[in-house]
Amino acid sequence: MEAFLIATGVVALAEIGDKTQLLSLVLATRYRSPWAISGGILVATIINHALAALVGESVFEWLGPEWTRWILAGSFVVMAGWMLIPDKLDADEENVAENRMKRYGVFVMTTVIFFLLEMGDKTQIATAILAARFQDLTAVVAGSTLGMVIANVPVVFFGDALAKRMPIDMIHRITAGIFLVMGAAILFGIAF
Repeated sequence: MEAFLIATGVVALAEIGDKTQLLSLVLATRYRSPWAISGGILVATIINHALAALVGESVFEWLGPEWTRWILAGSFVVMAGWMLIPDKLDADEENVAENRMKRYGVFVMTTVIFFLLEMGDKTQIATAILAARFQDLTAVVAGSTLGMVIANVPVVFFGDALAKRMPIDMIHRITAGIFLVMGAAILFGIAF
């Protein structure tokens, strides 16, 4: 029970203001499908944190802190740039996008994107460390997953209400700015 409670608390606190929490807001404002997004977050987190607990610290040690820092900083900058690209599609592109959404859906897309963005994240690393500390894979993964749900699902539902009141372009600019600041902070060793 101790491993479960500590994992829940540590991950929920570590996730506040994290890039995956920002992703939750972006997905909620763009797709307005909170249940599918929440389900995708849950599935991605279970898979990601289970792998993190199994692998432990070995991947981080293999990459080293310097490479990890550069990769994360670059990812934030790329995400910031992507946020500023307008979502205007011509008729052919709309048909292709619509077909992909019908084929893969918001749930699958959220699961894949959230899983990939969570790779190397502080909550994933925290899960690996907690699993090594407590040697209770099930309790740590369940606790860290609950922590992610506590931090992200309210953002998904709040983000949908926010999108109805604020212009999407403004949300994208604010989010891009946050991603850019976080990338710079990691690059210059201010955060991570």
